[in-house]
Amino acid sequence: MTEDTRLRSRSTASGSPVQAAAALVGAAFLLVGVLGFIPGITTDRGSMETAGHESHALLLGLFQVSVLHNVVHLLFGVAGMALARTPASARAFLVGGGAVYLLLFLYGLVVDKDSQANFVPLNTADDWLHLVLGVGMIALGVLLAKRPGATGVGR
Repeated sequence: MTEDTRLRSRSTASGSPVQAAAALVGAAFLLVGVLGFIPGITTDRGSMETAGHESHALLLGLFQVSVLHNVVHLLFGVAGMALARTPASARAFLVGGGAVYLLLFLYGLVVDKDSQANFVPLNTADDWLHLVLGVGMIALGVLLAKRPGATGVGR
């Protein structure tokens, strides 16, 4: 058995690297979504709004959150876990989700933080995190799908 065959059979038995990354990212989003509702981890939890810039709750004292923001994280987490089932859908989640986060980064740069248009809500810390998430997710989707054992995706 060649090294490539061993890598391919091991990754098909336990999932490809891109599937593992999608599941891990999905689990992280689920965790963040839950943590956004926990007092102490989210400061000013009592001031959390359903949506909008009036929500002054801060996840880890840094990232502005609302009920909508937390629900979006939970939905992203569920999507990541579900789409991790196949290499193609895992790659689509990572690349597509990364593109969404890059668009959210750009939106955060142009939106007036004190306007009704800031409905998610977003603050500067969220903006920079969205840039890192977008670039990171796309990189994982592209680079891991090209690795040996990725069951043909990206080859």
